[in-house]
Amino acid sequence: MGSGKVTDWQGKHVTVAGLGVSGVPAAKVLNGLGARVTVVNDGDDERARAQAAELEALGITVRLGDGATLPEGTDLIVTAPGWRPDKPLFAAAAEAGVPVWGDVELAWRLRGPDAAPWLAVTGTNGKTTTVQMLASILRAAGLRTAAVGNIGVSLLDAVLGEEQYDVLAVELSSYQLHWAPSLRAHSAAVLNLAPDHLDWHGSMEAYVADKGRIYEGNRVACVYNVADKATEDLVREADVEEGCRAIGFTLGTPAPSQLGVVDGILVDRAFVEGRQKNAQELAEVSDVNPPAPHNVANALAAAALARAFGVPAGAVREGLRSFTPDAHRIAHVADVDGVAYVDDSKATNTHAAEASLAAYESIVWIAGGLAKGATFDELVARSAKRLRGVVLIGADRALIGEALTRHAPEVPVVDLDRTDTGAMRAAVQEARRLAHSGDTVLLAPACASMDMFANYNKRGDAFAEAVRELGTAGA
Repeated sequence: MGSGKVTDWQGKHVTVAGLGVSGVPAAKVLNGLGARVTVVNDGDDERARAQAAELEALGITVRLGDGATLPEGTDLIVTAPGWRPDKPLFAAAAEAGVPVWGDVELAWRLRGPDAAPWLAVTGTNGKTTTVQMLASILRAAGLRTAAVGNIGVSLLDAVLGEEQYDVLAVELSSYQLHWAPSLRAHSAAVLNLAPDHLDWHGSMEAYVADKGRIYEGNRVACVYNVADKATEDLVREADVEEGCRAIGFTLGTPAPSQLGVVDGILVDRAFVEGRQKNAQELAEVSDVNPPAPHNVANALAAAALARAFGVPAGAVREGLRSFTPDAHRIAHVADVDGVAYVDDSKATNTHAAEASLAAYESIVWIAGGLAKGATFDELVARSAKRLRGVVLIGADRALIGEALTRHAPEVPVVDLDRTDTGAMRAAVQEARRLAHSGDTVLLAPACASMDMFANYNKRGDAFAEAVRELGTAGA
């Protein structure tokens, strides 16, 4: 089970940890390759039993309700990315000298000799949007590609399926990177770094180190965020192939070996002849949808990876113009009485909410939910001058309320003491009362949604529905 492509799975005993979205396909693939597969899973609910029955019909052994014990004779563990490194199963594996791979590592090892290179993206926020922008740019250049990894097509399907790709746009989470020791991308980007998932990684240092793995062995470009020095530090520390370059992206004027913005134009001073003096126009800021600052940064990172792969400038513009962001990511819902209503329910942490708040001048902010251990002082202090008013909802709203008292005492706050799903309608009505013509009512909760909603999509849908009711009531 050393490095390189594993060709002989016959008789290898592989334990798959976790059923989930990656566990079931991994178990099927390994079984199909001739490995002897045992799946272990902590849960033993109805869904797990249904998945277990499907796998057992293929001759795969499934142990439900026991994810802690290492099955006898295991040669390799393939884990779901969400399984924490401190689980007893992994301690037992370390003691027995059994390697642990994630689904990304498995896909990397199963690639064929002519496999498509990977352009990889990680970061605390913006990964999915950047990867989708990148795929759009690559398609505009006439390349066969897919957005894969943490989104879209499963990596195993992309690597083993019938479809032939020229290049893959790969989104990788810190969890996936933790379990992918031999991954070596063509080029990779770390978009930004902010505290997130610290309960899983154990510390900010461990989280950052896992993100930094994406640069290991890069061949052409390590793309970093000029405004986030920690991303540049990771490039400096990475062990890359000879000739691989550090490429920065910035919302300001780019230095040589950077992409940036000049007079509303996205320009490239990295992949041009004579970069000391020359710059290549790629697109206009207005080609980016939406043209909020953090989204322009995403576009620059996507453009840098595409340019590292040799994509012409015209395809960058075309790809950005044809890109449509996913729902609930700074989505403009409606204008009612001169007030814009924007759904950024995807802003589930403070870093994402801060980027969202920075996109508008005068805001009535709807915030709150499950804080997941976050603190809000920095977010509120940086955004205070933009706030017309705030409406707080959800279980941990008091934490945001206290930060507002400390850093924005003059901003009017409505504290909605409710966590039922109807609270969103009330929140939108209160926001309308606080807003003036020209303002933006922004749902950017800075918190997870599970206290009130099944997920952030449902939360965003509830907001959009409440806004549409306003529109019809006012019509």
